[in-house]
Amino acid sequence: MRALLGIAAAAIVMAMPVAQAIAEPRHAIAMHGEPALGEDYTHLPYADPDARKGGRIDYAVQGSFDSLNPFIVQGSGARGILDLELGNNVFETLMQRSYDEAFSLYPLIAQSVETDAARSFVEFTIDPDARFSDGKPVRAQDVAFTVELLAEKGYPRYATTARKIAETIVEGNTVRFEFVEPDRELPLILGLMPVLAEHAIDRDTFDRSTLTPMIGSGPYEIAEVRPGERLVLKRNPDYWAKNHPSKRGMDNYDEIRITYYRDTNTMFEAFKKGLIDIQLETNAQRWATGYDFPAVASGDVVQEEFETGLPSGMQGFVMNTRRPVFQDLAVRRALAGLFDFEWVNRTLLSDAYERTGSYYARSELSSIDRPASEAELALLGDFAETIEPEILAGAHQPASTNGSGRDRDFLRKGFEALKACGYSMQDGRMVGPDGRALAFEIMLRGRNGEEIAAAWQRTLRAIGIELTLRSVDDAQYQQRLLTYDYDMILHTYTASLSPGVEQVGRWGSRSKEPQGTMNYAGVAEPAVNAMIRHLLTASTREDFVDAVRAYDRVLLNGAYVVPLYHQPQLWVAHWSHIEHPDKVPLYGIHLPAWWRAQ
Repeated sequence: MRALLGIAAAAIVMAMPVAQAIAEPRHAIAMHGEPALGEDYTHLPYADPDARKGGRIDYAVQGSFDSLNPFIVQGSGARGILDLELGNNVFETLMQRSYDEAFSLYPLIAQSVETDAARSFVEFTIDPDARFSDGKPVRAQDVAFTVELLAEKGYPRYATTARKIAETIVEGNTVRFEFVEPDRELPLILGLMPVLAEHAIDRDTFDRSTLTPMIGSGPYEIAEVRPGERLVLKRNPDYWAKNHPSKRGMDNYDEIRITYYRDTNTMFEAFKKGLIDIQLETNAQRWATGYDFPAVASGDVVQEEFETGLPSGMQGFVMNTRRPVFQDLAVRRALAGLFDFEWVNRTLLSDAYERTGSYYARSELSSIDRPASEAELALLGDFAETIEPEILAGAHQPASTNGSGRDRDFLRKGFEALKACGYSMQDGRMVGPDGRALAFEIMLRGRNGEEIAAAWQRTLRAIGIELTLRSVDDAQYQQRLLTYDYDMILHTYTASLSPGVEQVGRWGSRSKEPQGTMNYAGVAEPAVNAMIRHLLTASTREDFVDAVRAYDRVLLNGAYVVPLYHQPQLWVAHWSHIEHPDKVPLYGIHLPAWWRAQ
């Protein structure tokens, strides 16, 4: 039997006796505390068990695709196969996440989960009814195979997870993972692991992009593929979990059609014509003034605003510190303080956005307006001495302007900050102590973010900084992203109420060098690594909140991102024949629970 990742300690052992567990198998698991729903739950609270089944939903996404394998680095994978937004339609995970709780999982392929207080292992019992779309049963061995295969051939994040596993034990319909060391989040991360069919996969060619549909255990099968243009999914009439409590009221369409568009303007025009059923709006000006077409006036198109309990996340211009121009912290801070949000919000965004000052704004996890507690300071230790006093005091806010677009005091502060770094103005250009002009490029995906980037370009030009905007197509953007071939990008770091191991891939030192990670800023800082460890090992919600706030302060202190703004609410427009449950989950809308009216 192959060793997992080629590491001798990580082997799959068949039919081995399993050591006596401290805990009993349970129907659900939570990151902190207890799951909200008891074993007798009939459906997730934001799903309508009486939702109508049938009809078609037309989604739109920006970009292109040339692969139907969403697990590998090669190629641009199609959306909607295994998707946080559109649903896990073709592939399913061991357990189902509840989007009405910070981080809790309920049964799906695994009918029960078992772990101990230290979380030194996790054991999943596979539902004997679970089936792949070809009718073959989902086995515990398929789970073990998936973990090993994705660690070897998949995205680097899968290898990061697999390295934490000391041994994988398969016995009957149970699969048990013994951990290298106790890890509070790892049982849940493995619970969200997709399960692939060992009998239907060629291991040798798995890491090559393909347009051949793969077999999954989800509610839909791939029915039509137009590379780069369209993907059509059709309901599997024999879907094994259609009456499962975790899926009741979900997956309500007979057909899902996903069409790809080059830019958001084209997508919106398609929505206006009725070619798309749902528009997840992110353009404030369009939300305020663009919905004046006849279908809105007649009520055929509905605009809705949804509250969300999610942290804002961080949208901003990400500085690639692998580039010499961004390796000076003081320069990064100066650049981060030169975005004129007030003018942009008033002129381009209809005053509809709020400035983002924290990676977890709007939530209890934010460090803004909260002085570091004694518990936070203890977690930070000596690192606290390197953090700006304003950030420790919770008083840090992004620089603001008078909104005129010509705020001289604002520009002067930026100039003085760069002057303190050794820069000076020479012939209208900002020149560093090495004689090189301060110049860099933002790589944009198509025209996405072009207006905002141009506004910042205008501000920087006023003090002699040369900013170039480069728009590339989706395929080139993905390739350069994988190899970190850019100075700066526009990116949104999404956030949850339970940030965890994904932070290693975004900011941890181990993710700086391997290609294909999300460490777009090239961060490798001991303080960041330490705070990630603290949030991953916190055993109570209180300890966890302290750890995330301390982490937030460390990231803000590093000035890796020029912070932009966030929507105060979720803006969604949809044709009136698309309906949704009354209950909105904590994480905001959940599209797989929507349906098409008669």
